[in-house]
Amino acid sequence: MTELPPAVQDAVAATRARVAALHAELPANGLVVWTAGNVSERVPGADLFVIKPSGVSYAELAPELMVVCTLEGDKIADGTPDALSPSSDTAAHAYVYRHMAEVGGVVHTHSSYATAWSARREPIPCVLTMIADEFGGDIPIGPFALIGDDSIGRGIVDTLRATGGRAVLMANHGPFTVGPDGHAAVKAAVMVEEVARTVHLARELGPLVAIDAADIAALNDRYQNVYGQR
Repeated sequence: MTELPPAVQDAVAATRARVAALHAELPANGLVVWTAGNVSERVPGADLFVIKPSGVSYAELAPELMVVCTLEGDKIADGTPDALSPSSDTAAHAYVYRHMAEVGGVVHTHSSYATAWSARREPIPCVLTMIADEFGGDIPIGPFALIGDDSIGRGIVDTLRATGGRAVLMANHGPFTVGPDGHAAVKAAVMVEEVARTVHLARELGPLVAIDAADIAALNDRYQNVYGQR
């Protein structure tokens, strides 16, 4: 770490602080249990990203414990103990960053309703304006893949490239979301769980009614380009 240019060291420190703070949003929004789930964010101006350490309690997470990795998923000498390993999903995050330059943040959770849809290997249909706003269409199912290499990352990238969305439900695993930064990816993770729950409840009451494709496009454009403060 000390061999990095001062500007990059400052960027790493700022990213570690953001990533540590963003992890607090996962339990606060009911998206994780125990030590499951992870947030990562690309370091501006460097081929590095910051991610949660594996198996560490959310209550213990602090900026100085956030692990710094190369885009190959290798931990650098970041000042953390050598025994502190990055998240078991690091290879997946790294693959996304290497193959999707527009992505600056990645989030994975096992949130209950979204993961239930993934267990059924069933996309969440675009039957709510909230889904159209945030995701621009159905939330797709990605392929089944084992943890340990970049298979999950390949599934995420292939699915998102095919759909153009910000979320994928990896089969029998759970949701992964992306965004231009970590904050946007966490927001998408919160929205995935919310719409997964609402659509499940709606389906219990009767048939779902899809939104017309032209209306989905109009809703998404308004939300992404007009809604909120600029």
